[in-house]
Amino acid sequence: MLSVQDPVRFLKGVGPAKEALLDKLGIRTVRDLLYHFPRAYQHRAQIKLLKDGMDGNAAAFLLTVQTQPRQVKTRGGLMLLTFLASDASGSVEVVYFNKQFIHASFEIGQAYRFWGALHQKGGRLQMSSPDYEIVRDDIPLPAFVPVYPSTQSLSQKQIQKLVDTAIEQALPTLEDILPEEIRSEQRLPTLKYAIRGMHRPNTESELHLSLRRLMFDELFCLGVGIGLSKQAHSARRTAAYPPVSPEPILKMLPYELTGAQKRAINDIYRDMTKKDGDGTCPTMRRILIGDVGSGKTICAAFAAFLTVSAGRQCALMAPTEILATQHYKDMSGLFEALGYKVCLLTGSTPAKEKKQIYEGLAGNGENRIDFVIGTHALLSDKVSFAALGLTITDEQHRFGVMQRATLKEKSESSHLLVMSATPIPRSLALAMYGDLSVSRIDEMPPGRQEIKTYVVNGSYRERLYGFIQKQVEAGGQVYIVCPAIETDKEEPDQIGAVELRTLFSKHKSAALPLKAASDLAEHLATKVFPNLRVALLHGQMKNTKKDEVMAEFAKGNIDILVSTTVIEVGVNVPAATLMVVENAERFGLSQLHQLRGRVGRGNRQSYCILVSDSEGEAALSRLAVMQSCHDGYEIAEKDLLLRGPGDFFANIADAGVRQSGGLSLRLAQLCEESDLLRHAFESAAALVAKDPELRMGEHRSLAAHVEAMFTFRDATIS
Repeated sequence: MLSVQDPVRFLKGVGPAKEALLDKLGIRTVRDLLYHFPRAYQHRAQIKLLKDGMDGNAAAFLLTVQTQPRQVKTRGGLMLLTFLASDASGSVEVVYFNKQFIHASFEIGQAYRFWGALHQKGGRLQMSSPDYEIVRDDIPLPAFVPVYPSTQSLSQKQIQKLVDTAIEQALPTLEDILPEEIRSEQRLPTLKYAIRGMHRPNTESELHLSLRRLMFDELFCLGVGIGLSKQAHSARRTAAYPPVSPEPILKMLPYELTGAQKRAINDIYRDMTKKDGDGTCPTMRRILIGDVGSGKTICAAFAAFLTVSAGRQCALMAPTEILATQHYKDMSGLFEALGYKVCLLTGSTPAKEKKQIYEGLAGNGENRIDFVIGTHALLSDKVSFAALGLTITDEQHRFGVMQRATLKEKSESSHLLVMSATPIPRSLALAMYGDLSVSRIDEMPPGRQEIKTYVVNGSYRERLYGFIQKQVEAGGQVYIVCPAIETDKEEPDQIGAVELRTLFSKHKSAALPLKAASDLAEHLATKVFPNLRVALLHGQMKNTKKDEVMAEFAKGNIDILVSTTVIEVGVNVPAATLMVVENAERFGLSQLHQLRGRVGRGNRQSYCILVSDSEGEAALSRLAVMQSCHDGYEIAEKDLLLRGPGDFFANIADAGVRQSGGLSLRLAQLCEESDLLRHAFESAAALVAKDPELRMGEHRSLAAHVEAMFTFRDATIS
């Protein structure tokens, strides 16, 4: 029998070419395939009559073929296959393009279930390239047809067939990772039921039950991983650092610290200097959580100063090269003025310079580097430290529990400081960062102007463009954020699919067309603002190109930057005075607050315009919060109340992070039940307390799954 651990190439029909396509989707094993869940479903159980199907939407029709399929070649060289099909209310011409091979699939008098949209052409009702299934008494048709995340040259039917094979041949070998006691207590179905139910649900309730079980699994495994991390690091100790006054750093600052910054610095000071009788202290594991611009960086600078003053080295890792460069510019002057050597290490650092940096970090002579700032280049095996004392990771609100350990492992006795730019509700912070002590920076520095925020609909488009023009003419720069990169061109077998989030959301509303960044950038550059400098930025661009565009914007060489949410991780651009968010109803409040925080960093009044044509009461009430509230923590609490914890996990998907072994938090981002999160983490904490190393036999599968969840493939940090 096929095992879930077997490589996917063991499946019938998977050759080298298909194996390479599956690998692009992160599918390497049969288990990966079983965990490759649909992103949406077509609900085909609701059959419509032809006379009721002229609303332009895709639907299911039960039709009988009336004429022999006929092939016609057009002047343009297309081969059309056409025939008539009917139900009790009328008939329709069914047309397929360049699919001669399906000619024999249709028989006169045979009934089929077709899925597609009706339209009128030349006075005749027509359906173009619908999906179809033969109706047989002995084989029931599925009520829900899944739509999978896919890639070019890999069709939905190919994925569906492979998944069917994996379910039949390998699913029986899958061990349940959830202890029976917890599963029963939480009233959850078995793992096999849930996986089969996600791929081949018979009813909406079965799909909902399966989704709930798998969301619980993701959150539970995350909780177990955090608990194990806390256990592993609780015994680690290092020499306590000598007390040092922050004055050398503070006197070089042109401003006074806020009370929240002082509290955070005191937390760090205690963690790193308070010694026990043997002169040691536990290694610090602390996170600074606060709004963009709340002043986390100077707190991190003090921690670095405390470290280098004790003769140890510090490493700061940022998620992008441009952000690492910004940190280097901000901090190098401070530390070099105090006599410490600082360097920048990124992927684009010249090879000769890299070699010198490697030697400087590993050496103990006069050329030793005290403080290195960089990107994922710091994770290279070539990087070693003579005396690493502090690791700082600036995650810019990305969820980093699975990433942050790698650099710190360069020295088991080093302290760890994490910075997160998303204010997180206290209850959620305990879950997401349970292995870290939390310092909340909940005050903004004096002098920061409140960003004026407005919610408008599409009728304000011309006035909005006029406002953009005025902002640029006054010397400002503009961000325009869109939820999609390109216009969604649905394949025929994906038409009418309902996304998982929409299917089970408490806040259901009609999905509005998405503004695509690429289309909007071209439209603005050619039709609306041909006199202005318009640029495009999105997550599928190469890192070097993204950094190049962002650097040009920071220099003032771009007037309008049309982007996806990739600019949440960005640089400080004081001249940016206007943030426009298209389809604002598609974003969580915390994410909107992050985007708003990209402006208002200079001396001029800044604005945030949220554009939405939604008429849903829930969406409008959420957006109204953004107009009236500017406190990040208050917004985060309201976001948790209105949308549940899922939006806080969605950053993983946005960041493009996928763990090996098929586990991710893709389903957890759909979670709207705070109780589900609480139960998952409480169960995880109880289990880790009972079996701190997951040595018990019944926890063997769970241990393997958690290890897979916390193991990363190459290039997961961009």
